[in-house]
Parts: sequence; structure tokens; C-alpha cells
Amino acid sequence: METLQSIQTRRSIRKFTSQKISGDKIETILKAAMYAPSAMNYQPWHFIVLEERKDIDQINKINPHAEMMLQAPLAIIICGDSKSEINIDYLVQGCSAATQNALLTIHELGLGGVWVSVYPNKDIIDGIKKYYGLPENIIPISAIALGYPDEVKENEDRFHKEKIHLNRW
Repeated sequence: METLQSIQTRRSIRKFTSQKISGDKIETILKAAMYAPSAMNYQPWHFIVLEERKDIDQINKINPHAEMMLQAPLAIIICGDSKSEINIDYLVQGCSAATQNALLTIHELGLGGVWVSVYPNKDIIDGIKKYYGLPENIIPISAIALGYPDEVKENEDRFHKEKIHLNRW
């Protein structure tokens, strides 16, 4: 799949089959995430791969808006290391770029995924840090529920010329 096609056809998938995802595909997704751009190339990200049902379901207990986790056969928590990148804004940007790279790769591999927000909600951050045993310097930024899609979403035109401003607003 070409890059532009992947960007334009990716949709948030919230319903999944129970089919397991191979280790090769998981590694491909994580490798793509690690090729994201980051400020000063600090690469502040760490990834927690969740394969156990109880650990995946826990995200929904911590974040009530993450009900899609309840049927996802796999989840990934994207975290930033505040020792690698002390500026939280840059850390969030780098981890967000890693999340987007992962989502595009998930789509290209014929899987489905959806971005689940974590940062900046303090209660969700604290709940994830506590349950998954994150060190003090590791900040959860986002999570991805993923699996083989059990729904099809139509493409939509998201290009709007009125949102483009040349040289000045």
C-alpha cells in the first residue's frame, strides 16, 4: 500500500475478531513506531504490549471511554521517558508521532486499530502507572486497541480547502 493511500483510507476500528496477531506483525508495528520523528531525535518512547485478557481489559476499568479494549485481542500502551525528553510537550509530540506510525502500519498489515487517549488525564495516567508498574519517569501518553477488524468503515473526504491559509490567516 502506498503511504498516501494508507493515510487516506485508515479509519478507527473499534470492533475486532478474536484472531490472534502474530509476533512478526507486532514487531513490524513497533519497529514502525520507533521510526517516528522526535525532537532532537531523543526517541523518548517505550511500549507495553498487552496480550493477556485481564491486562487489556484493565485499560477500560481505568478509562471508561476505552470500551473497545474489551474485545481487542491486543493492546499497546505508548509511554514517554521524562529522562530522555524533559520537555513534556516534546515528549507528547514524539509519542503521538509514534502512535500514528503504529496506526498506519496496523492498517497496512490488514489489521484495525484505534487511538485511545491517556495523556493529559491525571486519573488515567495514575491508574495506568499504578496497575502496570511504570517507573516514576515513564509517562503513559496513549494506547492502541488492535486486532483483525470485525467492521468496515467507509472512507470520507477530510480535505477542506477553507482550512488552508497562505502566508497569513
